[in-house]
Amino acid sequence: MALRIHGIPEEYVRWIKMLYSRPTSVVRCAAGTSKPFPVQVGVHQGSALSPLLFILCVDAITRDIQKPHPWCLLYADDVMLAAETREELQEEVQLWKERLQRYGLRLNIAKTEYMECGAKIEDGTICVDGNNLKKVECFKYLGSRITSTGDVLPDAYGRANSAWMKWRTTTGILCDKKMPIRLKSKVYRTVVRPVALYGTECWAATKVTKQVLHTMEMRMLRWSMGLTLKDKVSNEMVRSALGVAPIIDKVREARLRWFGHVLRREGESVAKTALTLEVKGVRPRGRPKTRWLDCVKTDMAEVQLTTRDANNRNKWKKRCSTADPATTWDKR
Repeated sequence: MALRIHGIPEEYVRWIKMLYSRPTSVVRCAAGTSKPFPVQVGVHQGSALSPLLFILCVDAITRDIQKPHPWCLLYADDVMLAAETREELQEEVQLWKERLQRYGLRLNIAKTEYMECGAKIEDGTICVDGNNLKKVECFKYLGSRITSTGDVLPDAYGRANSAWMKWRTTTGILCDKKMPIRLKSKVYRTVVRPVALYGTECWAATKVTKQVLHTMEMRMLRWSMGLTLKDKVSNEMVRSALGVAPIIDKVREARLRWFGHVLRREGESVAKTALTLEVKGVRPRGRPKTRWLDCVKTDMAEVQLTTRDANNRNKWKKRCSTADPATTWDKR
């Protein structure tokens, strides 16, 4: 049904039905392989087709209860629901729970979290079938940490920790004195740094968040060179030896690159909606917090770009890119 609703050709539907006709599976462990047993529910484990089939099924059975973004966002088996009041969200969660249960799916109450944003946050939470959802001030969604205050510092610490975990898996190369500097530089730029930069294009970065990434990077680079602060070697000399551009410049590059993509998009995409979204209410008293568009305006002024330049892909890419000096080594 779900395949036909999405306009999948009937021939493909028949082939997929053949794949799921009387499927069996086995369990492999240290003791050996079990006897085949029938699989009566779910999709094939390890199949490249399974994620697509699951997405199509969930979209088909919930299409009539899905609200337009940003009130409802779907990504694989992750569902984000938003509402202006707790009562509305209570009804939405209960409706989704009943709809999924009708088609053999189950809402995992233990993994479902609830967060409330605003100037005045009242006590209480959402209840689903007598079970209270866990109320949090920060939760992880698609690898990024979302806070009720909009602060990106927890996400910055999370990115730094993830980068350190990846760095530790490559210490056999990065901390080996016999390895050439060029190889260490390339491993850091292609394996470690992308982990730290994941999702940073959406940050409204402050001095504190920038300092977190800067400190993380310089410690990694110094240890890769076998140096400490006692050696009195400047950061510029360390970067020059490894041919690595400052990670803060790479954050600016990612932010401008993403901003250009959003400006060029047509229609009502999620990114376009978020860019033009108007939040009700007034900003609190005191020094206003840095907004994402404030960071973008500062970045555009530094590289001399305007919103009109977004349609010129070559100019936009050339202006916002920050090349690593080591890229010239890689071409030799």
